[in-house]
Amino acid sequence: MMRLLYWLYERLLRHQVRQHPAPHHVGIILDGNRRFARERGYSDPRAAYELGAEKLDDVLAWCIDLEIRAVTLWVFSIDNMRRPPAEVSAIMAAVEKKIAALAEDPSILSRGVRLRAAGRLDLLPVSTADVIREATERTAGNEALTVTIAIAYGGREEIVDAVRNLVRQKRQQGVDLDTILDELSPAAIDEYLYTAGLPDLDLIIRTSGEVRLSGFLLWQSASSELYFSDVNWPEFRKLDFLRAVRAYQRRRRRFGK
Repeated sequence: MMRLLYWLYERLLRHQVRQHPAPHHVGIILDGNRRFARERGYSDPRAAYELGAEKLDDVLAWCIDLEIRAVTLWVFSIDNMRRPPAEVSAIMAAVEKKIAALAEDPSILSRGVRLRAAGRLDLLPVSTADVIREATERTAGNEALTVTIAIAYGGREEIVDAVRNLVRQKRQQGVDLDTILDELSPAAIDEYLYTAGLPDLDLIIRTSGEVRLSGFLLWQSASSELYFSDVNWPEFRKLDFLRAVRAYQRRRRRFGK
C-alpha cells in the first residue's frame, strides 16, 4: 500500500514540476553515506559508497526527464582527503567503477550525456584520474546534459586556481601586471573556473540534513536557491528530487532587483 501511495505522490509531484520551467543547472552535495552505513549496521562503509555511486544513474534519468541541462555532483572534497586511507580508497574505487561504467554505457552516448570533472585532479590516485580523463574524452561531443563530478574539490581552491591561471596565461601572452589587474573582472575569472562554459547554479541540494554549503561552488552559487533534505544520499529518491525542484520553482528570484 505504501509503495502505491509513494508512486501516486511521485506522479503528482512530477505533474506539478512539469508545469513550470526547470532549473538549468542543479548542484547536489552527496552527503550521508557514512551515516547511512552506521544506521544500517554496515561494518564495511564500501557498501554504502557503492550504493551512493549507483544513485548517479537515477540522477541522470531524473535530469533528462525534466530537461535539466547541467548537474554538478560533489562526491569528494579536498578536506575528505584527510579521512582514513581505507575509506578514501573505498570512495575512489566506487567513483572509478561508476564513471567507467557510465562512459561505456551506450545509453549515455545516445542520450547526449557529457561527463566532466571539477577539482584538483592531480591529487587523485593515477587510476582515478585516468578513468575520469577517458570518460571526459569519450563523451566530449555530447550536449544534452552536462554532468560534472566535483572530486578533490574545494570552493576556495577553485577561485585561487582560477585567478592564478588567469594571471599566468596573461603574463605568458606578454600582458603586463598592471593591465591584468585593471582588466580583472568577474567575467574574466568565470573563464578560468573549473565549470567554465556552464551557467551559474540555479539550485543546490544537500542531502543528510546538514544545513551548510561547506564551500561548494562558492563563486557559482552567489544567486542559487538552496534546498536541504534530511534523507541520506544512498536513500535519496525521485520524489525527494522533485520536492527540491518544486521548492525552487515556488521561490521568487529577484537577483537583487
